[in-house]
Amino acid sequence: MKRFLVAFLSIYMAIALALPATTFAAQTVDAVQVSEATELKVSKSLFSLTEIRDVELEVDFGKEVDLTNLELQFGGKKLSEWKMWDAKAESYSGDPFITVKKEPHYVDGTTKIRAELELGLPFNTDNLSTRSIRVLYKKLIGDYELAVVDAANELHASTTVKLNVYDQYLDWDEIKPSIDGIFAESAKVNDRYLEYKSPGKSVEGRDFHMVVLAKDKEAVDKYLNQTLPTALENPEELIKKIKDGTMGDYQVPVWFNNIHPDEVEGIDFQTELLKKFALEKQVKFNTTDEKGNAEEVLLDMDEVLDNIIFIFNFSHNPDGRVLNTRANALGFDLNRDNAYQTQVETIQLNEEIAKWTPLTMVEGHGYVNGFLIEPATPPHNPNFEYDLLITSMTEQAHAMGKAGIGNSKLDSYFLASEGYEDGWDDMGPSYTPIFSMLHGTLGHTVEVPTLSQDSLHAMVGTGLGATNYVFKNKEKLFVNQLEIFSRGIKGEDSRLVDPLLTNAAGESIGRVRGDNENFFPDYFVLPTDAKNQKNALEVYNMVEYLIRNGVKVEQTTTNIVIDKIRYPKGTYVVPMKQAKRGLANAMLYKGDDVSDWKAMYDPVVVNFPALRGFDIIEVRTDNKKGFEGHTTKVSSVEVPTSKVKQNATKQVLKNTNNDTIKLVNKLLAEGKQVGLVQEDRFGFRKGDFVVNTSDILSHVEEYVFEANPLPAYNSFKVKWIATPKVAGSGSSQLTFSLKELGFELVDEDNAEVIISDSSLPKQLAGKTYVGIGNNALKAVKEAKLLDGFDYVTTQGGHEGLVKATLSVNHQLTSGYEADELLYTTRGSWITNVPEGAEVLATAKNADDFYVAGWWPGHEGAQGQTFAFTKQLEDSTVTLFANDLAFRAHTKYYYRMLANSIFAAASEVPAE
Repeated sequence: MKRFLVAFLSIYMAIALALPATTFAAQTVDAVQVSEATELKVSKSLFSLTEIRDVELEVDFGKEVDLTNLELQFGGKKLSEWKMWDAKAESYSGDPFITVKKEPHYVDGTTKIRAELELGLPFNTDNLSTRSIRVLYKKLIGDYELAVVDAANELHASTTVKLNVYDQYLDWDEIKPSIDGIFAESAKVNDRYLEYKSPGKSVEGRDFHMVVLAKDKEAVDKYLNQTLPTALENPEELIKKIKDGTMGDYQVPVWFNNIHPDEVEGIDFQTELLKKFALEKQVKFNTTDEKGNAEEVLLDMDEVLDNIIFIFNFSHNPDGRVLNTRANALGFDLNRDNAYQTQVETIQLNEEIAKWTPLTMVEGHGYVNGFLIEPATPPHNPNFEYDLLITSMTEQAHAMGKAGIGNSKLDSYFLASEGYEDGWDDMGPSYTPIFSMLHGTLGHTVEVPTLSQDSLHAMVGTGLGATNYVFKNKEKLFVNQLEIFSRGIKGEDSRLVDPLLTNAAGESIGRVRGDNENFFPDYFVLPTDAKNQKNALEVYNMVEYLIRNGVKVEQTTTNIVIDKIRYPKGTYVVPMKQAKRGLANAMLYKGDDVSDWKAMYDPVVVNFPALRGFDIIEVRTDNKKGFEGHTTKVSSVEVPTSKVKQNATKQVLKNTNNDTIKLVNKLLAEGKQVGLVQEDRFGFRKGDFVVNTSDILSHVEEYVFEANPLPAYNSFKVKWIATPKVAGSGSSQLTFSLKELGFELVDEDNAEVIISDSSLPKQLAGKTYVGIGNNALKAVKEAKLLDGFDYVTTQGGHEGLVKATLSVNHQLTSGYEADELLYTTRGSWITNVPEGAEVLATAKNADDFYVAGWWPGHEGAQGQTFAFTKQLEDSTVTLFANDLAFRAHTKYYYRMLANSIFAAASEVPAE
């Protein structure tokens, strides 16, 4: 973990861009220099970008003044200068949004002067959710001077007012002081337990803010140290105690979350709930009963805290709140990264979720057409125990929706599962609430329809409704979660799940078991020995991933043979008879083909073994003895030191993993000599690397690599290379992947090789171009760069894991086998290869070539080309229809990028 975070942060330092932080509010101080200042009284001092508000002003200069000389100012400017945003002109050039309702006038023969203003809507709407507005409004937030000025007589009356999105909106640097204030106030009025912690830091180094609210510290300690461990190891014991009434006092965790901080209500509703739950004795809210009649609910917070522990994760994307973006500072949507966990934010947050294993999670989002609450549409991920989740999730979602509209001006809500046929599915587990369902959590995404005061009130209502539902149904809900754990521990593949897993025609298909009786294997084996494993590095990474996500992993304590395969001592084993077996299987199984559905929300293939590139063996014992008695539990990963035999002056680094690429780039950056093997000989392959033994000895603990001594009498063709000059264009994810491999990026003009998933470079002569995906294919075709080239795209976003054949005697496919799995989210394949081009990868011409994903029309890709390279007169073009760097998850294909780059590197003389 530490090793990963250090590497990650070093990548960020090379990528991150500084953004300006200027605001309109910065110009509010000392706008007018006067010799006399007088107090300005106002009827309100808080104004909103989403709500029209009137304000009465009163000033007494102690003498009569000529009212015609008075000027009303806001932020040091005339009111008429505060113009509405004109979207067409892309400027603040509309009508003024601050207007005078009542001109300054004297009051009842006194020297008091009153006036009335209307602060309207700067964007001419009370809904700021439109993305073009969302990138603007934050510059208007701040403190302003509201003033009455008589410049001719040097009279000035002013006060400070605040302009906010809505009243409860907090900038990131205001959240911790707000939390501290709640803690201080709570200490005065009650003895409730409040704990602040920062479970991690963002890419830019900002703390996450997390608060635990409980009855007392003992309640927290008991849950974490007694209740939850027993639930995960012996759930039947707790089920029995609950049913026979001997369970005693216990609490369950309710988790509130945010991940898209520009969907601002998702943070601020938590602050409002924390205030209520921490400070108030009784919390009132409105809802409707089963007959639709209005009903007031009164939560006695002492009773609630006898049953519930609250966890508030205000956002694990603090950089996004500061930058007002959906993505993190590296351009990654973290709500697509919970399964992949390539970003530091999701790595740290999900470790905390696993630690707590909450009973329910509510994550605040926006903005869709309508007030939407999950559960989701089909297809459903088969690794959920869906029958133990869906009924309670549906009931809770309705409780949340009723409370949401009961406490706001929103007049309706709907459940995704009831309002849509498809397209809002929970097949892909990359979203936080849906990923949490693999922990047995009732996970809800809540989407408010507008960025407004009303939506905030609605979001607060959903939190109240969710809380009340858990309070009233705690035992039933916890028993269901315990049943999920029990099925895992017993290895039970319940057929009660099957009716809920349907195809697009609405027919029940259940879990796809093939010839197996049980959908879940008994074990997954992750070997690290050379005979059984092609990429030990990714095994170590995978084991670390599983452990931090609460999955039990073991290592063999002796050599053992299972199904005629010999596993050495130290082999990693994931026993699937465990509470979190659904999470383990969701990450490790091949995936499902859901191509019959018309719409999917996002890619669904996770398949770490295929996309990270390591060998895994599924073991089914059929009631025979397996690994029992021959393993011990693993709590951390010890990565062995890379071995180097020092009996030769040079070594050959096998091109087998990404650490090798990082090491090569490190050596080149240090000015060390690196050669690229140009032929298959002596057991080495074209694309391996020749280095000096002395140069790699200091890196044996930093990188996992395979080094073989190169005897002096063995010689083969080697190209000694300089540091490649690489440019990357297109997605931020591609840039991240190149940086992750250790490549130093330059601009296109100075580049030897240009990698892009979007477009062609302005100048190609003398360069190598590597294009990835349908946008690059389109750019090449439209430019008529390659005679005879053509391709087909069914639809961008169509996704598939496919069986393919690679041309393994080519430098660009170095380190890969002839039979591989390729992955795409591009929905494309190449139909015509230019004359003289070398084909690198082709989809298998077999009926079973398609393994998993959502790709209507994928049948057309059977036997078709996925990648080729073509040497032109003064440049080289290499095109991949498949993905090489999708969201930094497809790390197995990174070396295709690296191979293309190193092949284009300048040659230098041998030393």
